Amino acid sequence: MLNEIDLSRADLNLLVLFETVLEERHVGRAADRLNLTASAVSHGLGRLRRLLNDPLFVRTPKGVVPTARATDLAAPIAEILARVRSVISTAEPFNPGTSRRRFTIGAPDGVSAVFLPPLLAELRRTAPGIDISVRQLLPTQGESSPERAWRSAFGELEARAMDIAIIPSDHIPARFLERTLYEEDFVIAMRAGHPFADRPTLDRYCEMQHLVVSHTGDAHGFVDAILASHGRSRRMALTVPNFMFALAVIAETDLISALPRRFVAMHAQRFGVVALEAPLPLTRFRLHAIAPKAAMMDMGLSWLFDVLGQAEHAAPKHHKRSPPRKRRS
Repeated sequence: MLNEIDLSRADLNLLVLFETVLEERHVGRAADRLNLTASAVSHGLGRLRRLLNDPLFVRTPKGVVPTARATDLAAPIAEILARVRSVISTAEPFNPGTSRRRFTIGAPDGVSAVFLPPLLAELRRTAPGIDISVRQLLPTQGESSPERAWRSAFGELEARAMDIAIIPSDHIPARFLERTLYEEDFVIAMRAGHPFADRPTLDRYCEMQHLVVSHTGDAHGFVDAILASHGRSRRMALTVPNFMFALAVIAETDLISALPRRFVAMHAQRFGVVALEAPLPLTRFRLHAIAPKAAMMDMGLSWLFDVLGQAEHAAPKHHKRSPPRKRRS
């Protein structure tokens, strides 16, 4: 990427500057992160433009956008900086017991509600100074194919907007390290004492009023496609934007909902919600933790990647029907 002649004019800080502007998409915010003035960042970008013979970033009313050349350079520059950081970090090896680092994990909300409890328990035990930020990942609107619906996560990982992503897709590019955390399927969740539980047939399932989790408000979900293939349909009486809200709503109504099995197993009891097997086969999928291979030279990130896989074993594997909640008089 940088030829031998240009290396005499290169400055590693320019690559750090490039990475920060790429992440922030704004010169002023990049300057704040780097503790520089905006003019110093602009001057550094000018040096980079001359060095790489490309405008790199184009100004807009809301900030800057990368050129095609800058987008192409993002992954090689991230790899170079990861290698440099790895070399420097060897002077002080990562120690989870004393580290004060913060890591960012991206996942859909129904997934983060499953992996967070065992992960936090493990961190309390072995790494009490480690902090976690959770970034909610959403599928691309209108994309029904998993390999396309979650592709934005790959760009966010390479832009270092997060350290690890956990997504329900088996189509992982070769430049990422991948680990399968668990398999998931769906159960039918409802309040304790719901009449559907007495006779959970397919006919009665289609007669019920349903709650659908949809961050866009689109009431048509994967269950409807499966029902249509059997010549059936249902009434989607309500959509809500996340899974935890779904539990709270069905606990107080006669709505029923198809929800992830492990999520229900971990959180339904506090809401007085129970679950039954679906009266027809529903989707099964695998959840994968992924991170850029270049970033795994960071011993701290490599450690967290391993901890995620180990902590997952503490998550419940099967749903047990919860006892009815005691109601206040």
